[in-house]
Amino acid sequence: MPIMRSPRQMNGSADVLDAVVVGAGWAGLGVSYWLARRGLRHIVLERGRIGETWRTQRWDSFLMNTPNVQTVMPGDQYQGPDPYGVLTRDQFVVLLEDFAGRNRLPIEADTAVSELTQENGAYRLTTPHGTLRARNVIVASGSLNCPVRPLSSDVLPPDIYQIDASGYRTAADLPGGAVLVVGSGQSGAQIAEELVDAGRTVFLATSRVGRLPRRYRGRDVMIWLEESGLLDVPREEVIRLAGRIPPRGVLGSEHTISLQALGAQGIVLLGRLTGVADGGRVSFADDVEANVRFGDEASDNAKRHIDDYIGRAGIDAPLSDPDPAETVAWRQPDPGIGSLDLSRSGITSVVWCTGFKGDFSYMRLPGALDAAGQPVHTDGVGVLPGLYFAGLDFASTRKSGIILAIAEEAPRLVAHIAGHS
Repeated sequence: MPIMRSPRQMNGSADVLDAVVVGAGWAGLGVSYWLARRGLRHIVLERGRIGETWRTQRWDSFLMNTPNVQTVMPGDQYQGPDPYGVLTRDQFVVLLEDFAGRNRLPIEADTAVSELTQENGAYRLTTPHGTLRARNVIVASGSLNCPVRPLSSDVLPPDIYQIDASGYRTAADLPGGAVLVVGSGQSGAQIAEELVDAGRTVFLATSRVGRLPRRYRGRDVMIWLEESGLLDVPREEVIRLAGRIPPRGVLGSEHTISLQALGAQGIVLLGRLTGVADGGRVSFADDVEANVRFGDEASDNAKRHIDDYIGRAGIDAPLSDPDPAETVAWRQPDPGIGSLDLSRSGITSVVWCTGFKGDFSYMRLPGALDAAGQPVHTDGVGVLPGLYFAGLDFASTRKSGIILAIAEEAPRLVAHIAGHS
């Protein structure tokens, strides 16, 4: 465990710290590592424990989507016996704790920031243990830690058990009966698969989300994506191509997950949820086939990019083997299901996998957040001098928001701080 030092111990007789980092996940710890290397006096404030979001907002069987060789913190290299295996949720938390301890990072646990303001040319952070002042603040509290549900969820009957992906832990915790999972992104697809493997009857309201194969042409797909540069595509280009920031493509931790494979396992695939009526009748769009096709096209596009890279680089890579999740036979019911009565269908639980946003409500900084309460920034540099954001999804590139990004993001932000301090 890391040595915890109080703000007073860190601050000594000085009145203003060089920096305060909010959040001790992989992003905050990565920034702290580089602040320490630069000799900048700082502290990391964490609302709970190191990796709190990973401890409390991931299900019990959760596995990382990056292979071990890529699941490393700044300055580290993977030295273990299983470079292409994946860490469990709890193993990842241990990795973060070990990193903080080895590097003696100044972390104050159980210290939530209730208010962040500006005062006399410095930032003022209010916590249960007093206040801190700093010239710079790096917000690393995450942009995907506050679940979002459609407003129509309030209309469901009170006897229907509702839970968000961040609150789901195991199939055994849900009431007996069938389960409706809403949203077929990363969390929805994996939770739906776990539920059907546990013997539950599962209905899955699908959505327009891409997917990736787990392995392709002899390698883990994440190795190809990093090496080929696909993860370095700038945020602006992603928006230009997709018209928006898209959800992350579905990537099974140990095998490919496709909608058609889930359907072949017995999950009832539905279209996008379009409404909830009084009495528990839920309606869906007639777009299951289009959603399956969209996932196929995203996978094909990624594989074409990898093929092109292999050709340009002259890499001797084997041809791809057929992937069972992509070749499995599945046929959409004809006609598709346009609506369901939850009670008559035996559905007792709804798991909402409909996205997340960041909770930045503690920030009282005019202009720092947009109308939706999310950060205004360019590559993690906020609009106010001395304000930074680390670990935001798609902040600069496709890589932003996953652990691979912090090795580049943290030194860049800290260099900006050092150059303006």
